[in-house]
Amino acid sequence: MTFRIEGPRAAAIPLVLDSPHSGRRFPADFDAAVSEQELREGEDCFVDELYAGAAELGAPLLSAQWPRTYLDPNRHPGDVDLDLIEGPWPGEYRPSGKARFGKALVWRTLEDGRNIYSGKLKVEAIQKRIRRYHEPYHEAIQKLLNETHARFGRVYHINCHSMRSVAGRQSEDGGKARADFVLGDRDGTSCDPAFTERVRAALAGMGYDVKVNDPYKGVELVRAYSDPKKGRHSLQIEINKRLYMDEDTLEKSAGFAVLQKNLFNLLDAIKSSL
Repeated sequence: MTFRIEGPRAAAIPLVLDSPHSGRRFPADFDAAVSEQELREGEDCFVDELYAGAAELGAPLLSAQWPRTYLDPNRHPGDVDLDLIEGPWPGEYRPSGKARFGKALVWRTLEDGRNIYSGKLKVEAIQKRIRRYHEPYHEAIQKLLNETHARFGRVYHINCHSMRSVAGRQSEDGGKARADFVLGDRDGTSCDPAFTERVRAALAGMGYDVKVNDPYKGVELVRAYSDPKKGRHSLQIEINKRLYMDEDTLEKSAGFAVLQKNLFNLLDAIKSSL
């Protein structure tokens, strides 16, 4: 299975969540030149578990099961890294600029700059990954959002992520310490700014340091399916990993249970406001 849906398949409230980067089932054809432990540096560890309470509140949670380093569902399928591909790319080419960091649709490098593969990948291999992983995930999130919108006349989509406590050297904010939470609504274009503010205020009221669109504004999954004027709202939430895990061992810390409870309370507050 390439993805999983926790909670109701038909949302009981106009809220849908997705976690595109918490998967760690490594496909047999990955053929990476580095270890699985090293490849997990791009993983949003345990994010799907942190939001497990969504099901109890009646909101479905879609989560990818494969590693982000294998293929990133939070990229447009045309956001290919031409330096990674053997020969010309025959499909749509829509670069986001992430390739310069080695972090386009299929990752080319780790955060320290090391190559993930010993050579280039064939075009057919990239296309196979898109068909087997990217397309089904996007079809699933579209189905959830469309059905929820049809039922309620509106839908609020929370795109769930986590981030390093200090930005890596290949990140756009390299070396900087990060806030507890970063909310991204693409500068107010992917959801009603009032919704972003409600989420910010709720988290700040719990004592968290919250920033908006700094340094993350939201990428493809927030951009592709949002249209606030038509009642389609998408908000990205980035959680600082230091709040709930050890970034060296990739294990949960004592803060996990506290954060999980607070996220349930956040979702409950969102539910009450919809």
